[in-house]
Amino acid sequence: MPKFSRRSLIQLESCHIVLQRLMKRVIERTDFSVICGFRGQKEQDKAYSDGRSKLKFPHSKHNTSPSLAVDIVPFPVDFQDIERFKELAAIVKEEWAAMPDEQKLRYRLEHGGDWKAFSDWPHWQIVFNDGGK
Repeated sequence: MPKFSRRSLIQLESCHIVLQRLMKRVIERTDFSVICGFRGQKEQDKAYSDGRSKLKFPHSKHNTSPSLAVDIVPFPVDFQDIERFKELAAIVKEEWAAMPDEQKLRYRLEHGGDWKAFSDWPHWQIVFNDGGK
């Protein structure tokens, strides 16, 4: 059975507990790496300047503590293999659907791979349904 690397665990621990629970369910089904959780200003500025983010600090879901966003990649890592990202996305969505209903009432899950203007295959974020925290 796959398990998280030390680096993945460190990144995941910087994320909201809901994302932690979800990703721990997903790792039981398929191997992947957590490449980003929380990003401070320096990291967000670099992601923006490198074109990996469309948002400046502090407007990314990665910029909250705990992070409301997580970036994951299928293992072994190949950013060009979009089919593997799609397979991973299907598993994440299945596991989200299996999460407790009270959680899904409070949050919705968004995938950067579903965005029209900017596809961000590694990116997942939770959004509060009531607009609050």
